[in-house]
Amino acid sequence: MQVWVNGALTEPDDARISPFDHGFTVGDGVFETCKVTGGAAFALTRHLQRLDRSASGLGLPTPDHDHVRSGISELLDAEPAAGRLRITLTGGPGPLGSDRGNDGTTLMLAVSPESAWEPSTSVAVVPWVRNERSAVTGLKTTSYAENVVALDRAHDHESSEAIFANTVGELCEGTGSNIFVVLDGELLTPSLASGCLAGITRELVIEWCGAHEADLPLSALRDAQEAFLTSSTRDVQPIHQVMWDASDAQQLKVGPLSELTRSTFAGLAASTPDP
Repeated sequence: MQVWVNGALTEPDDARISPFDHGFTVGDGVFETCKVTGGAAFALTRHLQRLDRSASGLGLPTPDHDHVRSGISELLDAEPAAGRLRITLTGGPGPLGSDRGNDGTTLMLAVSPESAWEPSTSVAVVPWVRNERSAVTGLKTTSYAENVVALDRAHDHESSEAIFANTVGELCEGTGSNIFVVLDGELLTPSLASGCLAGITRELVIEWCGAHEADLPLSALRDAQEAFLTSSTRDVQPIHQVMWDASDAQQLKVGPLSELTRSTFAGLAASTPDP
C-alpha cells in the first residue's frame, strides 16, 4: 500500500505529518471518502465540490482540484486494486490549541481495499443527538469522536450502523450514512435542515430514483414499511432490523422499493462513473 502526502507518493511507514498538525491535535480538517471501481474514483467531481464546501465552512483554503486529481491518478496507478479512497485536508501545523498556524494546509490521499457489505443490515438507534444548529453542521470534518462512540454502541447491539435523531426529535442520519424510509409507498429522506450530511449517494438517489426530502420525526423509522442506508461505500443497503434498545428489535422487510432503488443506483453508477 502507498499514500500520497503533500504531493509525494510514499510507503505508509515512511509517510510523515507534523505532530503539531491541527487535524491531529484538534480535529481541524475535512475529508471525503470515494468508492474506487475500475481504477477510478466514483463521482469524484461531486466529492471535490463537497470537500470545498466543508473546507470553506471551517475557514480552510480549498485545494486545487487539478492537483488533487493528479495525486489520485498517481496513487491509483500504484494501487489499482483499491476499493476506497480517502482525501483528507487539514489546517496543517499549528499551536497546541484552537488557534491556527501559518505553515499551510496538509493534503493527504490514501487508498485501501474495501470488503463488500452484507445485502442488508441491522441499525441501532442511539440516545445521543445531532445538533442541527452546530457551527459544523453539514460539514464532513475529521472530528469523528461522536461517531466512534455511537458506532461502538451499535456494534454492541450487533448492528453495523448507529442512527441519530436531532435536538428536536427528528430523524437525522447515521455515523457515516444517510437514511431513507418508505412511508405509504413514498420514498423519503430527512431534509438537510435536520442537520444530516449532504451525502453524495443520497443526492444521486434523490436525482435518479425519485426520492423526496422531508422533515421526519424519529417515529417515522418505527412506522416505515421499508428503510435503507446510503453511503459512498455501502451504495444502497436495505435495513432488515432496527434496534431501539437491547429488548426492542423492530423487523423490516427488504421490500420492492428498496430493491428497485438499489438496482437502479447500481446500474446508473456503473454506466456513469462521474455523474
